[in-house]
Amino acid sequence: MGQQLQDELGAALTSVLHDMQQAVDQLAQALATERLALDSGNTEALDQVGAHKLALMLQMEQLDAERLQLSRESPTLATAQEPAWARVVQSLRDCQQLNQRNGSTVTRRLHQVREALSILTGHGGKNDLYSRNGELHVSLHSRVLAEA
Repeated sequence: MGQQLQDELGAALTSVLHDMQQAVDQLAQALATERLALDSGNTEALDQVGAHKLALMLQMEQLDAERLQLSRESPTLATAQEPAWARVVQSLRDCQQLNQRNGSTVTRRLHQVREALSILTGHGGKNDLYSRNGELHVSLHSRVLAEA
């Protein structure tokens, strides 16, 4: 492989890793925005950040495919770029922790909503509003919760 081609591959790999780091940094910011939206109950912001996260994930998948292709073309260059790749991987681990924290908040709120629904629908603690087939279990009777 000629030196010019080697230099071009090296520049391309450096650029891809830089773009990946920027995308991961944007993902971390999106996860922080998602946390704020969860804390404030802002569903519109949650929808927007969800779409942004999806776009970032697709971008990172594309960049990773490029990184892998360039790494196969020149394993020596890939080895030289390992510190940059390690930073990307560590940033992704940090994002995973942020995402798990946000997911825990969503799970906790979902549990609270299910409990409230079970009280309102008269299921008396039965949290399964849907069957395994996705069919809705509805109680057609009402119950007096309080009298004046």
